[in-house]
Amino acid sequence: MDIKKIKETCLYVQNLDASKDFYHNKLGFKVIGEVAGRHVFFRAGASVLLCFNPEASKESKNLPPHFGSGQLHLAFEVEQQQYEPWKQKVQDLGIAIEQEFDWGGGFLSFYFRDPDEHLLEVVMEGMWERGG
Repeated sequence: MDIKKIKETCLYVQNLDASKDFYHNKLGFKVIGEVAGRHVFFRAGASVLLCFNPEASKESKNLPPHFGSGQLHLAFEVEQQQYEPWKQKVQDLGIAIEQEFDWGGGFLSFYFRDPDEHLLEVVMEGMWERGG
């Protein structure tokens, strides 16, 4: 009984329109679901990124209520040859790169923030496939 992968990741955001602009219009993620005032869902490669209004999801009646706050972290994996183009894209959008890190073995990642100050990272494919 092994878990195959994390299918979806959730961020709680204060402004759904700003999140939609950032993830869809700037980063290019496809919108796959949206309910005004409650959530907007995006396709992120083979995964799904859920952005919820925490006050609306806290009051959920159809599904278990959930909410959160604070600056969360998630990483997007890209093919190694797409790493530099993604870094350039983020810079060209005027989004500050806070740090680039060399993980050794030829693997790099860089960090930046979304409109809610969630810490986002772009990592090279294969980084976690080596070792423990």
